[in-house]
Amino acid sequence: MIINHPYLGPRDLSEFVYKGDAELLKRPNWLSKTAQKDFHDYLYLRENPYGEHKELWYHEHGDRSWLVVTRNTVTNEIKMVELAKDYIAEESR
Repeated sequence: MIINHPYLGPRDLSEFVYKGDAELLKRPNWLSKTAQKDFHDYLYLRENPYGEHKELWYHEHGDRSWLVVTRNTVTNEIKMVELAKDYIAEESR
């Protein structure tokens, strides 16, 4: 599988490490009234999606950037690759 890095262009999968669901970037608010339940769900409950999914990847053997890769889990087709910092900024709007 080839990941098209936003800065470095196409890179082989072997340069990256899969770090999980990109939803992990959306950490719960520890001050909320439901913080205990929210953090339990955040830490222990995971989805196993069928189809399009946003994943967090780390470019370990490269520039050490964090990427959010939108990938179809059935076909392995990569639809979009973006820097995690851009994904977080976009989600917070």
